[in-house]
Amino acid sequence: MRRTMTALAAVSLLVLAGCATDEPAASPSATASAAEGAGTGEQSKFFVQADYDNELALLDVAPTGPADKPWEQVLNPKMVDTAKFKKDGPHKICFSNAALNNPWRQVGFKTMLAEVDAQRSRISEFVHVDAEGKDQKQIADINDLLGKKCDALIVSPNTTATLTPAVEAACKAGLPVIVFDRGVNTTCPVTFINPVGGYGFGHVGAEFVSQKMKPGGKLLALRILPGVDVLETRWSAAKIALDKAKVDVVGVEFTDGDPAKTKKIVNDYIQRYGTIDGVWMDAGAVAVAAVEAFQDAGKPVPPMNGEDQLDFLKLWKDKNLTAIAPTYPTYQWRTPVIAALNILDGKQVSSPWKLPQPTITQDNLDRYLDTSMPPLHYAMCGCTDLPGYPQRWK
Repeated sequence: MRRTMTALAAVSLLVLAGCATDEPAASPSATASAAEGAGTGEQSKFFVQADYDNELALLDVAPTGPADKPWEQVLNPKMVDTAKFKKDGPHKICFSNAALNNPWRQVGFKTMLAEVDAQRSRISEFVHVDAEGKDQKQIADINDLLGKKCDALIVSPNTTATLTPAVEAACKAGLPVIVFDRGVNTTCPVTFINPVGGYGFGHVGAEFVSQKMKPGGKLLALRILPGVDVLETRWSAAKIALDKAKVDVVGVEFTDGDPAKTKKIVNDYIQRYGTIDGVWMDAGAVAVAAVEAFQDAGKPVPPMNGEDQLDFLKLWKDKNLTAIAPTYPTYQWRTPVIAALNILDGKQVSSPWKLPQPTITQDNLDRYLDTSMPPLHYAMCGCTDLPGYPQRWK
């Protein structure tokens, strides 16, 4: 993901509150509309060749930092000075959250709160505001937080372009801003924290599925929603891998993260084509629903990718699926809290702060499968050493 400087002029956050959300990406976001299939379409407007090349290279980079704490590790660190933000604690940390509208974000937020509890001697107050997946609400939330005397502001943007001016306004207010998970089109935050990123995720899943499919087989691509950089770049990388392998992509469909809608989409394609030979997904929250659609239709489950959600890992193990799980680790929710405290201590931090992004394969599946945790828990929470584990996550 590239965070480029924007030419947008400074405007009031109250005016910004009336702006529209990001427009959907170009034709790869379109759904299949004819029996001949969708193909992969044109490349997404979010695609940046240099960032794609960099992320794929990062997949093989050894991290710097504590071996047993991947949430503190950095890939190719680029340290920046933060001395101007140094101040005495304990500190008031504020967090503008895009949403808590899916299990990944819920597990991540529990992990973040546990990290805050672990740092209570250094944090006097932690203020969290949930934008509920609405750009306009998050813009208003950030505007409100700027009047709350926060010592540092953490932002996980709902969408990329629309939240950029709001983040820039927060930077101009003089407090350190830390962006994580989803990016914005500005370099003004002190750091942007995320794992290797969407290109890496999309590439790993698409390369595996295309190699495991029968030659000339039909693939269905399942996406969540358009306009979010990490999801768009996942699809961008998958498109390259699928086109290179000459995979017959018969559909590119949005599921909205809804299991029932996912089942209907998969069933419609099975009915249309008789068989589907591979499934690629830009996120794994509805992977189990996709598998169940094949089972309900009496069809073999084709090679596919999911994610590190435990319901999928368990089904993978129980049914001996041909699968892979690229991850976007929820342990990244610990890192912004750690970064905020380091910045307020005047310590250097990496910008960007790229975290490792492990992949779950057949060979290491048993290491991550914990049947004592709930089905919607994520294996990469990095939370086992935090206060309240495991009860807090159950």
